Amino acid sequence: MDSSWVGAAWWAKALGIVIGTFILEDATTILAAMAADQGKLSPALALVSLYVGVAAGDVLLYGMGALGARWVPLQRWLTLPKRDRGHAWFSKHVVRTVVISRFIPGARLPLYTACGYFRAPLGRFALSAICATLVWTSLLFGISMHVGGWMSAHLSSWRWLGMLGFVFTLFFVGRLVARLQTFSD
Repeated sequence: MDSSWVGAAWWAKALGIVIGTFILEDATTILAAMAADQGKLSPALALVSLYVGVAAGDVLLYGMGALGARWVPLQRWLTLPKRDRGHAWFSKHVVRTVVISRFIPGARLPLYTACGYFRAPLGRFALSAICATLVWTSLLFGISMHVGGWMSAHLSSWRWLGMLGFVFTLFFVGRLVARLQTFSD
């Protein structure tokens, strides 16, 4: 983030963060935390923008799944359990599905769209997504501010390489946990 970010209007910063969450939410969270740590952005604006963007993205994924359930050309390419069984399972396990997938990178896209496809209750889905987002995003933001501050103080111009390593570590640890969970089932 260059010096032009400092002079941007608060709404432009917020919009940039919200749009960034639609592309790569964990990386956007880390970058927003670093900007907040460096005084280029207020932590409150960063967190509120992150919460709005992530929660909106979660509901959009649900909506994509719901649309897929109604769009006939797409249905012929999908191999899924019978809709009644899927609906019953996702309705019963929507909260657990949302919370677990929030903490495993790469799990949200398939699971949130499946919640929409199988018509899991939207209210319970949205409330679970918002609560899980508040916890996960706050934790990642706080850790990223701390790690980013340390990297800025100790690594100077190499801090971006360190943050890239931090992002990759989060991604690969999440994948490892998901893979170990698959093997243990």
